[in-house]
Amino acid sequence: MFSDNSSANSFEQIPPEMRSHKLHRCDFFHSLIWSALFLAFSLVVNFYAAIYATESASNSVTDIILSNIRIFDVDTIFVYGPLIFIPFVLILLLRKPQEIPYTLKSVSLFVLIRSAFITLTHIGPYPTPVVEFSDIARFFIVGGDLFFSGHTGLPFLMALIFWENFRLRVFFISIAIFFGIIVLAGHLHYSIDVLAAFFITHTIDHIAEKLFKKDREMFYHGIQTEEKIFEGSPQKS
Repeated sequence: MFSDNSSANSFEQIPPEMRSHKLHRCDFFHSLIWSALFLAFSLVVNFYAAIYATESASNSVTDIILSNIRIFDVDTIFVYGPLIFIPFVLILLLRKPQEIPYTLKSVSLFVLIRSAFITLTHIGPYPTPVVEFSDIARFFIVGGDLFFSGHTGLPFLMALIFWENFRLRVFFISIAIFFGIIVLAGHLHYSIDVLAAFFITHTIDHIAEKLFKKDREMFYHGIQTEEKIFEGSPQKS
């Protein structure tokens, strides 16, 4: 009885900001773990969805852009561009850990929704020379996962997440447009895959803001600590 009261009294004596600090740090680590698990789950779903889409692919169709331009050799950029882009984003997130949970959950939602889209309509890839994928890239890229373009959508999602940072916004939008041009030049995506990616990704960003409110607040306002180690980012209007 005495120890219970003592513990309760001790907690009451903790300054409110320190209680908030403990709760916020605890929330951060819990959210970090769940976001990592969510991402792993979404990647597994994406892998099998891509296999299903590839095995179920039918004939190719004509395309207003692809039918009127020659094929360019962009295989190296197509395969290894994302393998450079992803570590860049990870390094960016490690600089401000409070941004990790919301970003990972948004990306996971993006991957899951895209996995659903690629299983719906089984249009075959546009006739083009076979792209030689490395063992690492083959886990992420199967060949029949066309609609919508992840090469275009993922950088644009990063632009939406980091919208208030002007330099990052311009950089990510530029990367999205660049990858969009690359996949069209190599006849690796249909034009609708690229154009639709911007609109669908914008919707996914809004869904993420509604589903992951606490993580979004942590992203913009940071984790409250006595030392103010983690500082928030400007909030997107």
